[in-house]
Amino acid sequence: MTDKIILTGIKPTGTPHLGNYVGALKPLIEMANENKTFIFIADLHALNTMKNPSDIRLHTYEIAAMMIALGLNLNNAVLFRQSDILPIYQLSNFLMNVTPKGLMNRAHSYKAMVEKNTDAGIDVDSGVNMGLYTYPILMAADILLYDSDIVPVGADQKQHVEFARDIAGYFNNTYGETFKMPEPVIGKINGIIPGLDGRKMSKSYDNTIPVFAPESELKKKIMRIITDSKLPEEPKDPDTSTIFQLYQHFASESEINDLREKFVRGGMGYGDAKKILFEKINSVLAESREKYNYLMSHTDEIDKILSDGAARANAVAEKTIARVKKAMLG
Repeated sequence: MTDKIILTGIKPTGTPHLGNYVGALKPLIEMANENKTFIFIADLHALNTMKNPSDIRLHTYEIAAMMIALGLNLNNAVLFRQSDILPIYQLSNFLMNVTPKGLMNRAHSYKAMVEKNTDAGIDVDSGVNMGLYTYPILMAADILLYDSDIVPVGADQKQHVEFARDIAGYFNNTYGETFKMPEPVIGKINGIIPGLDGRKMSKSYDNTIPVFAPESELKKKIMRIITDSKLPEEPKDPDTSTIFQLYQHFASESEINDLREKFVRGGMGYGDAKKILFEKINSVLAESREKYNYLMSHTDEIDKILSDGAARANAVAEKTIARVKKAMLG
């Protein structure tokens, strides 16, 4: 264990897929084994795009069940719903009073909407609600509320932590040292996690493989992976193969080397390679999938874990908000 506090949030906007697992969930679970970690299911952030409460609830359960089934250490990790933390609403409001509008104008999500509207020749703020516009302030509140030291993010999310540092700086300069300065840590996974069509695995491309797809669905998805037209006897390039790129995230070093050799040597068809990939992924995830399915049919157990996590998170958050109130209100 180190004395560093890690924080991350996961938006319940869809069923997690293998790209999420490899790029974020697995590294996070490993990190939580060594550090005190706050993991919140960001249902408030989801409200910008999700308008069906049943969907938010379902995806919240999916994320929680997945983290637990994959072996999240609940002694070190505090797993909770964002909306269950009352101080988050308070801190967001307090931080609005020190955050310059110009900072929000530079947020990637807002700028993307403005550019989209400009290209369409409509009002630049069409479709922009204040939830979207002030999204970085809520994110900063999430980060600062638990005295976070480290925030694991993808390269495209680094701005969230930079904004949190900026806002903490504005606050500390005005009211005295109140907040820590969190540091972003960019994921170490090299390259993209390819989907069925070879592009980045993404819900927007409809090319994903759900982490805990039933065995029959997992096999069907993998057999749909797009390949080139090389014949079985021809050598193949493993480094451009979606099959091989996925396989190396689940197999041992010796297994990876063995499959690489089969690709390079020739004599193996893509159908056989897909069967090898299916068997490996299925064997790695089978036990966790069984636990996941149990939890999804016993959501009362998930509720208990999330409730316990919220109590632990609130205990920390209330100390922070007391500090902020004293600094701002005397």
